[in-house]
Amino acid sequence: MPTVASLVRVGRVTFGKGVFAQKSIEPEMVVGQVTGKVIDDANYATSYCIDLGGALSLEPQAPFRYLNHCCTPNCRLVLTECEYEDGTPAPSEVHVETLTEIEEGAELTIDYAWSAEGAIPCLCGSSQCRGWVVDKSELAKVRRSARKTAAPVPKSPPSRMPRKPR
Repeated sequence: MPTVASLVRVGRVTFGKGVFAQKSIEPEMVVGQVTGKVIDDANYATSYCIDLGGALSLEPQAPFRYLNHCCTPNCRLVLTECEYEDGTPAPSEVHVETLTEIEEGAELTIDYAWSAEGAIPCLCGSSQCRGWVVDKSELAKVRRSARKTAAPVPKSPPSRMPRKPR
């Protein structure tokens, strides 16, 4: 199995950094595990953290720390429940899996699917862009809120990324 380093690299994008394919990657392939520090604090929040459920968050390391949002993503995060040797629950593992074939040099993206409270205007450039970095099911709520206030939802990132579908 190829290593993460042989499959992806971190590179510059318009608004910071992104993750790019070093070679073509097949659909439904696990590109690698998202590693980092597991934080046990329900109030912990950064722009990058991934919700592992309960009070646990994962603060990811490179390269997957730099996965950017797209309304038509080519990857997804997959959470796998884990146990310690004694059978007690351990923090979930998070893997990046491709949804489509990714050509060499293309950026790997995921749908952040943030809650309406953390929605920010989307600049992904997809032809199917929702206009907001928000879960599809919360889009109407964001649009109603924006009309009521006649101003966009605050541009701060959400406190935690929601659990991604398996």
